[in-house]
Amino acid sequence: MKQGNIKKILIKSKRQVFSELIGNNSTLFRGEGYDFMELREYQIGDDIRHIDWVITAKQNKPFVKIFHKEHQINVVIATILNGSVFFGTKRLKQDLIAEIAAILAFGGIKNGDSFSHWIFADKLYSYTKQQKKQNGVEKLINDILNFDAIKKGFDKQIIEKELMLRVKRKSLIFVIGDFFALPELSLLAKKHEVIALVVRDKHEEKLPDLGEATLIDPQTMEYFEGNLSSGLKKEYEKKVYEIDKNLNDYFKKHAIRWVKLYTDEDPFVKLLSLFKE
Repeated sequence: MKQGNIKKILIKSKRQVFSELIGNNSTLFRGEGYDFMELREYQIGDDIRHIDWVITAKQNKPFVKIFHKEHQINVVIATILNGSVFFGTKRLKQDLIAEIAAILAFGGIKNGDSFSHWIFADKLYSYTKQQKKQNGVEKLINDILNFDAIKKGFDKQIIEKELMLRVKRKSLIFVIGDFFALPELSLLAKKHEVIALVVRDKHEEKLPDLGEATLIDPQTMEYFEGNLSSGLKKEYEKKVYEIDKNLNDYFKKHAIRWVKLYTDEDPFVKLLSLFKE
Protein backbone atom coordinates (compact mmCIF):
# COMPACT_ATOMS: atom_id res chain seq x y z
CA MET A 1 0.00 0.00 0.00
CA LYS A 2 2.78 2.41 0.92
CA GLN A 3 4.62 1.60 -2.30
CA GLY A 4 1.49 2.59 -4.20
CA ASN A 5 1.28 5.85 -2.25
CA ILE A 6 4.93 6.58 -3.02
CA LYS A 7 4.38 6.26 -6.78
CA LYS A 8 1.13 8.25 -6.63
CA ILE A 9 2.71 11.15 -4.73
CA LEU A 10 5.83 11.06 -6.93
CA ILE A 11 3.87 11.24 -10.20
CA LYS A 12 1.38 13.86 -8.99
CA SER A 13 3.92 16.25 -7.44
CA LYS A 14 6.31 15.98 -10.40
CA ARG A 15 3.49 16.68 -12.88
CA GLN A 16 2.30 19.72 -10.92
CA VAL A 17 5.75 21.27 -10.61
CA PHE A 18 7.02 20.57 -14.13
CA SER A 19 3.76 20.83 -16.10
CA GLU A 20 1.54 23.29 -14.25
CA LEU A 21 4.18 25.91 -13.41
CA ILE A 22 4.13 27.93 -16.63
CA GLY A 23 4.23 31.58 -17.65
CA ASN A 24 4.22 33.80 -14.57
CA ASN A 25 4.68 30.79 -12.34
CA SER A 26 7.71 29.33 -14.11
CA THR A 27 9.28 28.45 -10.77
CA LEU A 28 7.80 27.66 -7.38
CA PHE A 29 10.24 29.93 -5.58
CA ARG A 30 13.14 32.17 -6.57
CA GLY A 31 16.46 32.98 -5.00
CA GLU A 32 18.17 36.30 -4.64
CA GLY A 33 21.02 37.30 -6.90
CA TYR A 34 20.20 37.34 -10.59
CA ASP A 35 22.52 39.17 -13.04
CA PHE A 36 21.15 40.57 -16.30
CA MET A 37 22.69 38.69 -19.22
CA GLU A 38 20.93 39.53 -22.51
CA LEU A 39 17.71 40.45 -24.34
CA ARG A 40 15.91 38.03 -26.62
CA GLU A 41 12.55 37.78 -28.34
CA TYR A 42 9.72 36.52 -26.11
CA GLN A 43 9.00 32.77 -26.24
CA ILE A 44 5.94 30.94 -24.92
CA GLY A 45 6.48 30.10 -21.26
CA ASP A 46 8.74 33.10 -20.51
CA ASP A 47 7.97 35.06 -17.36
CA ILE A 48 6.08 38.17 -18.57
CA ARG A 49 7.50 40.09 -15.59
CA HIS A 50 10.83 40.06 -17.46
CA ILE A 51 9.47 41.78 -20.59
CA ASP A 52 11.45 44.91 -21.46
CA TRP A 53 8.61 47.24 -22.40
CA VAL A 54 10.87 49.96 -23.83
CA ILE A 55 12.55 47.59 -26.32
CA THR A 56 9.20 45.90 -26.99
CA ALA A 57 7.67 49.25 -27.99
CA LYS A 58 10.62 50.12 -30.25
CA GLN A 59 10.71 46.73 -32.00
CA ASN A 60 6.93 46.31 -32.09
CA LYS A 61 7.25 42.77 -30.73
CA PRO A 62 7.91 41.52 -27.18
CA PHE A 63 11.44 41.09 -25.84
CA VAL A 64 12.41 39.64 -22.46
CA LYS A 65 15.43 40.15 -20.23
CA ILE A 66 17.41 36.98 -19.62
CA PHE A 67 19.14 36.69 -16.27
CA HIS A 68 22.08 34.62 -15.16
CA LYS A 69 21.46 33.04 -11.80
CA GLU A 70 24.31 34.14 -9.56
CA HIS A 71 23.30 32.40 -6.38
CA GLN A 72 21.57 29.08 -5.98
CA ILE A 73 19.19 28.49 -3.11
CA ASN A 74 19.88 25.85 -0.51
CA VAL A 75 16.45 24.30 0.06
CA VAL A 76 16.20 22.54 3.43
CA ILE A 77 13.08 20.44 4.08
CA ALA A 78 12.66 19.66 7.78
CA THR A 79 9.75 17.31 8.57
CA ILE A 80 8.41 16.80 12.10
CA LEU A 81 7.13 13.21 12.32
CA ASN A 82 6.03 12.78 15.91
CA GLY A 83 3.11 10.49 16.78
CA SER A 84 0.37 13.06 16.18
CA VAL A 85 0.95 13.03 12.39
CA PHE A 86 -0.43 9.48 12.33
CA PHE A 87 -3.97 10.81 12.09
CA GLY A 88 -6.33 11.88 9.34
CA THR A 89 -9.91 11.50 8.16
CA LYS A 90 -9.37 11.93 4.40
CA ARG A 91 -5.73 10.82 4.55
CA LEU A 92 -3.00 10.75 7.17
CA LYS A 93 -1.18 13.98 7.94
CA GLN A 94 1.99 11.95 7.38
CA ASP A 95 0.92 11.33 3.76
CA LEU A 96 0.23 15.02 3.22
CA ILE A 97 3.65 15.91 4.66
CA ALA A 98 5.24 13.55 2.12
CA GLU A 99 3.39 15.23 -0.76
CA ILE A 100 4.33 18.74 0.42
CA ALA A 101 7.98 17.74 0.79
CA ALA A 102 7.98 16.21 -2.72
CA ILE A 103 6.54 19.40 -4.25
CA LEU A 104 9.22 21.50 -2.54
CA ALA A 105 12.01 19.15 -3.62
CA PHE A 106 10.83 19.12 -7.24
CA GLY A 107 10.42 22.90 -7.06
CA GLY A 108 14.07 23.20 -6.07
CA ILE A 109 15.21 20.86 -8.84
CA LYS A 110 13.19 22.75 -11.47
CA ASN A 111 14.73 25.99 -10.27
CA GLY A 112 18.26 24.57 -10.48
CA ASP A 113 18.59 24.48 -6.69
CA SER A 114 19.66 21.68 -4.40
CA PHE A 115 17.59 20.25 -1.55
CA SER A 116 18.16 18.22 1.59
CA HIS A 117 15.64 16.40 3.76
CA TRP A 118 15.65 16.03 7.54
CA ILE A 119 13.37 13.94 9.77
CA PHE A 120 12.81 15.13 13.33
CA ALA A 121 10.71 13.91 16.26
CA ASP A 122 12.15 13.43 19.75
CA LYS A 123 15.58 13.55 18.04
CA LEU A 124 17.11 13.88 14.58
CA TYR A 125 16.44 10.55 12.88
CA SER A 126 17.92 11.06 9.43
CA TYR A 127 19.09 13.63 6.91
CA THR A 128 20.39 13.71 3.35
CA LYS A 129 23.11 15.79 1.78
CA GLN A 130 22.20 18.61 -0.62
CA GLN A 131 21.35 17.17 -4.03
CA LYS A 132 19.57 17.94 -7.31
CA LYS A 133 18.67 14.40 -8.38
CA GLN A 134 15.06 13.47 -9.11
CA ASN A 135 15.53 9.98 -7.67
CA GLY A 136 16.30 11.72 -4.39
CA VAL A 137 12.66 12.83 -4.28
CA GLU A 138 11.46 9.23 -4.40
CA LYS A 139 13.74 8.43 -1.46
CA LEU A 140 12.38 11.45 0.43
CA ILE A 141 8.78 10.25 -0.04
CA ASN A 142 9.75 6.70 0.91
CA ASP A 143 11.54 7.87 4.08
CA ILE A 144 8.54 9.90 5.24
CA LEU A 145 5.84 7.33 4.48
CA ASN A 146 7.78 4.45 6.02
CA PHE A 147 8.82 6.33 9.13
CA ASP A 148 7.22 4.85 12.26
CA ALA A 149 5.84 7.96 13.98
CA ILE A 150 3.70 6.12 16.55
CA LYS A 151 4.79 6.62 20.19
CA LYS A 152 7.31 9.30 19.21
CA GLY A 153 7.26 12.63 21.02
CA PHE A 154 8.77 15.93 19.91
CA ASP A 155 11.80 17.81 21.20
CA LYS A 156 11.05 21.54 20.74
CA GLN A 157 14.75 22.46 20.64
CA ILE A 158 16.03 19.76 18.27
CA ILE A 159 15.36 21.44 14.89
CA GLU A 160 17.13 24.68 15.73
CA LYS A 161 19.95 22.89 17.52
CA GLU A 162 20.76 20.54 14.63
CA LEU A 163 20.21 22.93 11.71
CA MET A 164 22.19 25.77 13.31
CA LEU A 165 25.04 23.32 13.78
CA ARG A 166 24.92 21.58 10.40
CA VAL A 167 23.54 24.08 7.84
CA LYS A 168 26.32 26.62 7.34
CA ARG A 169 25.19 28.41 4.18
CA LYS A 170 22.17 30.73 4.26
CA SER A 171 19.21 28.62 3.20
CA LEU A 172 15.49 28.53 2.56
CA ILE A 173 14.23 26.26 5.35
CA PHE A 174 10.78 24.68 5.31
CA VAL A 175 9.58 23.24 8.60
CA ILE A 176 6.62 20.89 8.06
CA GLY A 177 4.52 19.44 10.87
CA ASP A 178 1.23 19.82 12.71
CA PHE A 179 2.72 22.33 15.17
CA PHE A 180 0.61 21.32 18.17
CA ALA A 181 3.93 21.80 19.96
CA LEU A 182 5.76 25.00 19.01
CA PRO A 183 9.42 24.39 18.07
CA GLU A 184 12.07 26.97 18.86
CA LEU A 185 12.99 28.66 15.56
CA SER A 186 13.96 32.22 16.54
CA LEU A 187 17.75 31.91 16.06
CA LEU A 188 17.27 29.89 12.89
CA ALA A 189 15.04 32.64 11.45
CA LYS A 190 17.77 35.24 12.05
CA LYS A 191 20.31 33.32 9.98
CA HIS A 192 18.04 31.75 7.33
CA GLU A 193 14.68 32.30 5.70
CA VAL A 194 12.27 30.01 7.56
CA ILE A 195 8.80 29.07 6.32
CA ALA A 196 6.44 27.01 8.49
CA LEU A 197 3.95 24.68 6.82
CA VAL A 198 1.30 23.67 9.35
CA VAL A 199 -0.39 20.37 8.44
CA ARG A 200 -3.77 19.68 10.04
CA ASP A 201 -6.97 17.68 9.74
CA LYS A 202 -10.09 19.81 10.10
CA HIS A 203 -11.64 17.32 12.54
CA GLU A 204 -8.83 17.83 15.04
CA GLU A 205 -9.55 21.56 15.14
CA LYS A 206 -13.33 21.25 15.33
CA LEU A 207 -14.45 17.93 16.77
CA PRO A 208 -17.35 16.14 15.08
CA ASP A 209 -20.33 14.91 17.09
CA LEU A 210 -19.15 11.44 18.08
CA GLY A 211 -21.14 10.80 21.25
CA GLU A 212 -19.73 7.73 22.97
CA ALA A 213 -16.22 7.20 21.59
CA THR A 214 -12.92 5.43 22.13
CA LEU A 215 -9.92 7.53 21.13
CA ILE A 216 -6.20 6.72 21.16
CA ASP A 217 -3.41 9.29 21.19
CA PRO A 218 -0.84 7.95 18.65
CA GLN A 219 1.93 9.87 20.41
CA THR A 220 1.37 8.71 24.00
CA MET A 221 -0.92 5.72 23.27
CA GLU A 222 -3.27 6.97 26.00
CA TYR A 223 -6.93 5.96 25.71
CA PHE A 224 -10.05 8.05 26.10
CA GLU A 225 -13.34 6.22 26.52
CA GLY A 226 -16.54 8.11 27.16
CA ASN A 227 -18.95 10.69 25.89
CA LEU A 228 -17.61 13.69 23.99
CA SER A 229 -19.98 16.20 25.52
CA SER A 230 -20.41 19.73 24.20
CA GLY A 231 -18.48 20.99 27.22
CA LEU A 232 -15.46 18.78 26.48
CA LYS A 233 -15.56 19.74 22.81
CA LYS A 234 -15.60 23.47 23.62
CA GLU A 235 -12.72 23.08 26.08
CA TYR A 236 -10.66 21.18 23.49
CA GLU A 237 -11.39 23.63 20.66
CA LYS A 238 -10.48 26.54 22.94
CA LYS A 239 -7.07 24.94 23.57
CA VAL A 240 -6.49 24.49 19.82
CA TYR A 241 -7.47 28.14 19.25
CA GLU A 242 -4.93 29.25 21.89
CA ILE A 243 -2.21 27.08 20.33
CA ASP A 244 -2.82 28.65 16.92
CA LYS A 245 -2.91 32.17 18.35
CA ASN A 246 0.47 31.57 20.01
CA LEU A 247 1.76 30.16 16.72
CA ASN A 248 0.64 33.22 14.79
CA ASP A 249 2.13 35.61 17.36
CA TYR A 250 5.44 33.71 17.38
CA PHE A 251 5.75 33.56 13.60
CA LYS A 252 4.87 37.24 13.27
CA LYS A 253 7.43 38.23 15.92
CA HIS A 254 10.25 36.34 14.18
CA ALA A 255 9.24 37.16 10.56
CA ILE A 256 8.43 33.54 9.72
CA ARG A 257 5.96 33.11 6.89
CA TRP A 258 3.47 30.30 7.37
CA VAL A 259 0.43 28.64 5.89
CA LYS A 260 -1.95 25.95 7.09
CA LEU A 261 -2.62 22.94 4.84
CA TYR A 262 -5.41 20.44 5.48
CA THR A 263 -5.60 16.73 4.66
CA ASP A 264 -8.63 17.24 2.40
CA GLU A 265 -6.91 19.90 0.25
CA ASP A 266 -4.47 19.91 -2.65
CA PRO A 267 -1.32 21.45 -1.11
CA PHE A 268 0.06 22.65 -4.46
CA VAL A 269 -2.55 25.41 -4.78
CA LYS A 270 -1.80 26.91 -1.36
CA LEU A 271 1.96 26.60 -1.77
CA LEU A 272 1.74 28.46 -5.08
CA SER A 273 -0.30 31.22 -3.42
CA LEU A 274 2.23 31.47 -0.59
CA PHE A 275 5.10 32.09 -2.99
CA LYS A 276 3.14 34.51 -5.13
CA GLU A 277 2.88 36.69 -2.04
